[in-house]
Amino acid sequence: MIVNTLILLVVIGLVVLFGWLTYRAIRAKKLWVKIVGGLGAGLMTLLFAAIAITGGKGFAAAYFPGADPAPELTVAMTPEQIARGEYLVNLSCIGCHAAVDGAGNPTEQHPLTGGWNIAAAEGFGFMGNMVTENLTPGGKLGDYSDGELFRVMRHSINQEGDLIPFMDLMPYKALSDDDTEAIIAYLRSLPAAESDIETGSNLKFLGLAMKGAGMLPAESGAASVQAPAEGVTAEYGAYVAIFADCSGCHGPDVTGVAPSPGDPGTPNPRPLISELTQAEFFTMMRSGIKPDGTAFPDTMPWQIAAGLHDDDLAALYVYLTAPVK
Repeated sequence: MIVNTLILLVVIGLVVLFGWLTYRAIRAKKLWVKIVGGLGAGLMTLLFAAIAITGGKGFAAAYFPGADPAPELTVAMTPEQIARGEYLVNLSCIGCHAAVDGAGNPTEQHPLTGGWNIAAAEGFGFMGNMVTENLTPGGKLGDYSDGELFRVMRHSINQEGDLIPFMDLMPYKALSDDDTEAIIAYLRSLPAAESDIETGSNLKFLGLAMKGAGMLPAESGAASVQAPAEGVTAEYGAYVAIFADCSGCHGPDVTGVAPSPGDPGTPNPRPLISELTQAEFFTMMRSGIKPDGTAFPDTMPWQIAAGLHDDDLAALYVYLTAPVK
């Protein structure tokens, strides 16, 4: 925060400087100074003003998000909650928060000690560092209350009240209250595992400017969320797409994501799936092989998705073959 504060102050200072130079140029007696100096200094004033505005908006969003206090919450820790939480965590959290190998890449294996620098790995380290947290009680989790953990998942706000930038882009704000509590219960039940990797997310000033310019859009979490009734329906399939992390990569409607400076983009899976029977879809998702014999790319975590229960996978199929609303 200190470095970004200093950069923001420098940018604001440049706005003032070039604004003053523009004024001086316009007031000059020589015509060429008025034209050349006024245009040059004026354009620089506008440029730095734009950077100051977008950077300031991103700064406010990151460090002063206006978050409500963490709710007063004590998770019951019932066996049913823990079992449900294990299922959900092994579909969603484990993809990013698993232990890393010697090269710093996630292994998709327990313990959930994190340590994967997503920003560096995915090519947007210029925006900042985004190193996944240790989700066992041996990490920061141990110092958070249940209510603070609920706020992390629902609103992407950490214990200090700052925005967690990468978490803010994920779809887990739409998880139901019950499922959010189930995840907390399961994570609390894990044995503490320590890691010496420094974790956490922070945006550099460029990342703040991109956030302020709307290039890293994210929706706010609701105060309370209820899941649709379980069943092999498109409605419940849309919910499965959230906790199975389909929408986290393929967009809110699972129609693909166009490439952008902060995202390499992902394809729309619906055209392919619409040509498959449910049985073919099941085979593809549990083998990692498409019907034409080609394998999923390495970026597709099909091994995790293969852990979906049959009814949930069937609901996902119904959702992905239904018209997009």
